[in-house]
Amino acid sequence: MFNFEKLQVWKEALALADDVYRMTSAFPGDERFGLTTQMRRAAVSISSNLAEGASRHSHADYARFVELASGSLYELVSQSFIASRQSFLAEPERASLCSTAEKVSKMLSGLRNHLVNTPRWLPSQQSTFNSQQS
Repeated sequence: MFNFEKLQVWKEALALADDVYRMTSAFPGDERFGLTTQMRRAAVSISSNLAEGASRHSHADYARFVELASGSLYELVSQSFIASRQSFLAEPERASLCSTAEKVSKMLSGLRNHLVNTPRWLPSQQSTFNSQQS
């Protein structure tokens, strides 16, 4: 199991992507390469950025990928409004998507704050690591 698979926010992002795929499956065929693709790509990008960030060797790098995930989430929310305005997405579905997005956004913010405020290695761990390298 990869470490990102343990993150509740990653699991929520996957569920959100599932919802987006379900919702956009009813979009008109001429939107297949338009809003449907844009929304799906944004939704997939959230969990993908979390996974990629988890592979980074510094909290600063990881935090940057969490920020990218947040950006994709915000894109998705904006796109959901467009879909609703174009009558591709019913208001209750848009509201549900936005509610889930708000939950994921708070979780992403918490993860980012944790990463920014916690050193990757504590000084005592760093000295132990360095002594093992000798």
